[in-house]
Amino acid sequence: MSVEDEREPLAAIPRRKRLIVAITGASGAIYGVRALQLLRAVDAVETHVIVTPSARRTLRDETDYNEDDIRALADAYYSAKDIGAAVSSGSFKTMGMLVAPCSIKTLSGIANSYDDELTVRAADVCLKERRRVVLLVRETPLHAGHLEIMTRAAHAGAIIMPPVPAFYHRPETIGDLVDQTVGRALDLFDIELPTTKRWHGSERSSGGK
Repeated sequence: MSVEDEREPLAAIPRRKRLIVAITGASGAIYGVRALQLLRAVDAVETHVIVTPSARRTLRDETDYNEDDIRALADAYYSAKDIGAAVSSGSFKTMGMLVAPCSIKTLSGIANSYDDELTVRAADVCLKERRRVVLLVRETPLHAGHLEIMTRAAHAGAIIMPPVPAFYHRPETIGDLVDQTVGRALDLFDIELPTTKRWHGSERSSGGK
């Protein structure tokens, strides 16, 4: 028996869980930004971020953040054109992917496995590896074509989560609404944030009487 055969097997090295976060060109870029800000405080999660060219424009129009700000929030940052990035392979293990917001163009690409850029390719990889993909589809009103591609994406395994605001937690600011939506989206990856408000039953409940 060789010396190599007598060695103890290497123990698994614990590492942070990886989450892919993509920001696309739909209105609501703040959802992706806020997700990254809140995830910075979660030591167990490593963020891998993609920002599409259209999202860079939306960030400028809707927020005070730019691409450099997003890069600073991310543990790893990829160009949407980098189709050979780490997140394009199923061998690169992740928890899954959050697309916040998700444009109709990106939704259509995911629903049809049209992997012409990294956002869609990364989502397609997560779906084929049976990892969670949460799409904050941001469009209204919806026509039949939108609904059909949402159904197709759902059949492939994606979770369709339009960022519909909740009001049971009595939000006082837009930030409260954004935080609650982001918190509920991250709940789907078993990431629990202290900012997420939980429903514990109505205080005005009659108790069934």
